[in-house]
Amino acid sequence: MLMQGFAGLMSLLSLALILFSGFALVDAAIRREDAYRAASKQTKPFWLIILAIAFVVNWLFSILSFLPVIGLIATIVYMVDVRPAVRQIAGGGGGRRGGGSSSDGPYGPYNGGR
Repeated sequence: MLMQGFAGLMSLLSLALILFSGFALVDAAIRREDAYRAASKQTKPFWLIILAIAFVVNWLFSILSFLPVIGLIATIVYMVDVRPAVRQIAGGGGGRRGGGSSSDGPYGPYNGGR
């Protein structure tokens, strides 16, 4: 019974790793290529290859192997270092979040002619 619970936990962790690396791969694919160079974070093809390898490794190998751990490290590096820098260069990737109001123009806030 204990082994079944452990196997269930390992399969859930494996699924979480596959989803995490898959999300990172899709996110890297939809970002602009020039944003990677502008943020000095290697190139888009580099990160696509690394994240694709991480995804395949997580898909094929058991989580108890060392290869999925290496893939997890690469995915975490992308998510906490590369992705925020590329998003900042590329303009966020979503609505306005903090730092501005609806009256801001291209050169700053509109002050009503004051």
